[in-house]
Amino acid sequence: MKSRFISLTFVALFSLASLPAYAQEGELKVVDEVIAQVNEDVITLSMVRRESKERVEALKQGGMPEQQAKDEVTKHQSELIATLINEQLLMQKGKELDLSSEVEAEVNRRMLEVAKEQGITTIEKLDEAMRESGLDPVATRQSLRTEIMKQAVIQQEVDRRIFFGLPLDEVKKYFEANRAKFTKPESVVLSEIFLSYAGKNEADVKARAMELVTQLRAGADFAALAAANSEREMNGVRVAPQNKGKVGRFEMPSLREEIAKQIKDVKVGGVSDPLRINDGYQILRVDERIDASSAPVFNENQVREAMTIERSPKERETYLRNLLNDSYVKISESYRDAVEPLLKLDTKAAAKADESTSGKSSEKNKAKKP
Repeated sequence: MKSRFISLTFVALFSLASLPAYAQEGELKVVDEVIAQVNEDVITLSMVRRESKERVEALKQGGMPEQQAKDEVTKHQSELIATLINEQLLMQKGKELDLSSEVEAEVNRRMLEVAKEQGITTIEKLDEAMRESGLDPVATRQSLRTEIMKQAVIQQEVDRRIFFGLPLDEVKKYFEANRAKFTKPESVVLSEIFLSYAGKNEADVKARAMELVTQLRAGADFAALAAANSEREMNGVRVAPQNKGKVGRFEMPSLREEIAKQIKDVKVGGVSDPLRINDGYQILRVDERIDASSAPVFNENQVREAMTIERSPKERETYLRNLLNDSYVKISESYRDAVEPLLKLDTKAAAKADESTSGKSSEKNKAKKP
């Protein structure tokens, strides 16, 4: 989920939300509505609407009809508000932990990586290409910034503490009790040529896929044919001219059944028959095979990582709940009954905080009562 972080004081935005604006015809309009105060920041109705619009667009891109997408997003509006509140708290915590510079550096690195993948030489040209594709570069960076900050806070405050806090004897006991988890399954490295049948005759697309398979099995260069023919896109741009059709490494048990079956007997360097998928035909090349390991060897970091992944969901939930209960969070009466249960907010603590004046609040969470 993508999110925006707006750093304005509660008093300023609450005043803005309370003041009417007049259209040229003189009709009264409300500028915005404060849905929740989160320490010194707020979640507004305009933020929720913007996020809802993005979710609708994402569902539409996945093939869902527009009205159905709108109904689905509206049905889950309370969950969206709860998510925005949690994200606001994580953004505030990230600033408190002085992670902003680190996060900004990562945002720049990823944007440069995207530019490189698309064969774009400068950030300015990347911004231009994004605008041409209907993407707002500023909003995209802010969304990326929010996601990276959330991850950075959770990793530092939760995952690292689990990882490094595990006693060695407990790590060894876990390994002995879960040896099967550390037996690596067979894995493969795959490349593809994808031919879309959108707006085309499916029989013609299949015939073209068979022609390419024939050429490849006769010795044609896969990378060259992929660059010239593969129609896989990212943000409206064909990716094959840059990646030559490379897809990545996969463990066989994680592959979809039809893909695993299609490449089961394909030797390294060989290609599969055309595979019909949802939106076209896919020709798969097996670049590498790695056999499954039969005897797991104790690797401390690997075991710690497995234990962290296993324990992290519960610890993250606890961390967020504590963050909420240690903060000043007030939800508008119109949304409170639907949102508070999703946050698992300590309503007694929230009520006590609501009765307190800003002078009695902690310095960290000091906020004026509306």
